[in-house]
Amino acid sequence: MQIRDLPFPDPGVPDARSGPRFLLWLGRNQLGGQLKSLAWGLLHFGAIAGLPYMVGVAVEAVLDRSGGRLAVSGALIGLLGIAIAVGDTMLHRTAVTNWITAAARVQQLLARKTAALGSALTRRVAAGEVVAVSTGDVEKIGWFVEALSRFAAAALTVVLVCVGLVVYQPALGVIVAVGIPVLALAVLPLLPRATRRADFQREKAGRATELASDTVAGLRVLRGIGGEELFLDRYRSASQEVRTAAVRSARMWAVISAIQVLMPGLLLIAVVWQGVHLAREGRITVGELVTVYSAIMILNYPLRHFEEIAMAYSFSRPSAKRAARVLSLQRTAEPAVSRDAEPSGLTPVGAEPGNAGAGRDRFGATGSTEAQPSSDGSLTPTGDLYDPATGLLAPAGRLTAVVCGDPDEAGRLAERLGGHPAFDGAAGLPSVRLGDVPLDDLPLAAARTAVLVQDKDPILLSGTLRDLLDVPASGAVSPEEALDAAQCSDVLDALAQASLDDDPMAAHLTERGRSLSGGQRQRLALARSLVTDPEALVLDEPTSAVDSHTEARVADGIRHLRGGRTTVVLTSSPLLLDRAERVVFLADGEVTAVGAHRELVHTEPRYRAVVTRETDAERVAADARADTHTLTDFDIEETA
Repeated sequence: MQIRDLPFPDPGVPDARSGPRFLLWLGRNQLGGQLKSLAWGLLHFGAIAGLPYMVGVAVEAVLDRSGGRLAVSGALIGLLGIAIAVGDTMLHRTAVTNWITAAARVQQLLARKTAALGSALTRRVAAGEVVAVSTGDVEKIGWFVEALSRFAAAALTVVLVCVGLVVYQPALGVIVAVGIPVLALAVLPLLPRATRRADFQREKAGRATELASDTVAGLRVLRGIGGEELFLDRYRSASQEVRTAAVRSARMWAVISAIQVLMPGLLLIAVVWQGVHLAREGRITVGELVTVYSAIMILNYPLRHFEEIAMAYSFSRPSAKRAARVLSLQRTAEPAVSRDAEPSGLTPVGAEPGNAGAGRDRFGATGSTEAQPSSDGSLTPTGDLYDPATGLLAPAGRLTAVVCGDPDEAGRLAERLGGHPAFDGAAGLPSVRLGDVPLDDLPLAAARTAVLVQDKDPILLSGTLRDLLDVPASGAVSPEEALDAAQCSDVLDALAQASLDDDPMAAHLTERGRSLSGGQRQRLALARSLVTDPEALVLDEPTSAVDSHTEARVADGIRHLRGGRTTVVLTSSPLLLDRAERVVFLADGEVTAVGAHRELVHTEPRYRAVVTRETDAERVAADARADTHTLTDFDIEETA
């Protein structure tokens, strides 16, 4: 894999059972790149290891006054120098390629997981933690992958040099062969403590990143309530904790580095002392002593890679663990339930029993179950949107408003209708169906093409307004029509003033649309959803941040633009409810009433309490007045 070939057509399915398993999986998927790096590393380190022998030969040639051997040794030293340069260049090239491709693979996996989980991701993992994993952790994982082949080449070189010294000069080679493993293993007792300190530093850094992300996201609100300094003080404190943890971690690594310098020095002293003693006795020549001495000096270079791989693994292991934790997250599994095995009590209110998904509702609507071609050519199911868990039926082609007694229940229902529930207790619930097709039986991309959910806190990405509305769509709804239906004229005027060429579509939107008001952001997000023109559109409180006059116009715009398309609006706004073709009231997780808004206000006390924000005392008084009126009418009739 070359950098020019990125991104990967398919990054693969990772082994996310643990951090080490994830690192091993990455290594296996980059085996070709690792072998290339290993080959160039062996050339580089092998050429370096050959220098001491050739230097010893040159010294012997000088002592023997042999010009021919000196010339040959000089030429070989020159060739070794070329091999060192070429090997080092290509080793760096292949190692960096391994680093970048590994980081790209991890980021593709994280992006794919983020797209698969959607809004459920930040409910399970903090947003700051996700940012830290996709930036700093990815870099550390790539570092370990890059250092692995260099370490393997260095380790093989050290083994070959030790064996060669034992064969070349056993008296000194044995000392080196025994001392080198001691050097390599001397820092092992310190690695667990260094790893713990690195983990602690990473934990503190993650918390600081999360706090910074939350502070920036709520900066406008914090300034409004005067809490900006309080959160800044918290971030300063968290930042100082990160600094303290980093210093403690650096101290441990400084001790490890000092040991890596001290131990080779002691070995060198021992070899020189023994070598001089043997040379005085005539048991070795000066050239052999120079060869062994030079070999030990040069071994310091590959031995440094032992420290690097230990450091890289210590930092990458917790990073890989966090990445694996994110990658191991799964959508809540929902087994598909056949229509013939309908759960008792879950027949939709207003639908004929035994034909819940495509039955005739109380308004006389019959759902179609034919599949229509989508924008990418695949078939998208059509028909009624039906949730067996609650009994909710949204007839095809109609605007259905849903009122929930519990606001949190509305968010959970929106997720279920979109086919990707992420809340506790969702496992085992039957799948939402569109027509006769359970959404769980569809590929994730197809399910989201068929049913689009806009939650109550939609995200606007930075870029131009044209980029914001450039989303996968059927083409039936233009951006201008969507903006008009969402009542974005004031937003367009404001953006036109901010644009250099008075073109609102070219105006730049800041991250999350922070330069806009809450109502403006909400309406732009609604326009983006309307542009996509999905088979079924689910809107969770789409007008909670706008005034009543704008809300009424938005409701009319949605009803007009989505005419003939299935639309579900989760709201308690009377303006939206009054314009809905069908209103469904959910209490305690089940459908309890279906009808028109004005009908339900008079016939369903719990519905009236949610919609009108009626207190318990007011509801009791209203019921008493209703009872009084009923008795009075009865008495009049009896008197007559």
